Amino acid sequence: MTEEIIIAGFGGQGVLSMGKILCYSGVMQDMEVSWMPSYGPEMRGGTANVTVILSDKRISSPILNSYDSAIILNQQSMDKFESKIKPGGILLYDGNGITRHPERNDIQIYRADAAAESAKMESARTFNMIMLGAFLKIKPVVKFENVIKGLKKSLPERYHHLIALNEKALIRGAEIIQPVEVA
Repeated sequence: MTEEIIIAGFGGQGVLSMGKILCYSGVMQDMEVSWMPSYGPEMRGGTANVTVILSDKRISSPILNSYDSAIILNQQSMDKFESKIKPGGILLYDGNGITRHPERNDIQIYRADAAAESAKMESARTFNMIMLGAFLKIKPVVKFENVIKGLKKSLPERYHHLIALNEKALIRGAEIIQPVEVA
């Protein structure tokens, strides 16, 4: 099993953290992992993406031109990466700020309105965990318990009091995900 994933959005949305947590989770399952971030100098507000590869075999290169799955968090990322998903692949997106919805009919498309849900939870910081929970519902590439361990590993200890809230966000993401039909 090899899963090649792109996670893309704005800096500050937790794009890189989401990828790091996936990789830590994969390591705990004795998988080979690759985490390759890409972001502009602006930090918050600039574009950010991360390529994550999880595999039970050695990974020859972290550089990819197409992906099995894409987690898209803004319109710029939709424009850039929708065409790079392999036929039969998965596109998961947050509808907030999306003006042109996905148009392909050779991939599986899902929507999770994580921005709205994190506002309901009164914690904007849970946005990325809601998206990760939604992704893992449709593509369980790592075990839930390992994601929690990955959170503990990637969050500084001073933020460990937020792990329970992030766990709720993961569960909520799995609950709100919806398939999208392209006409």
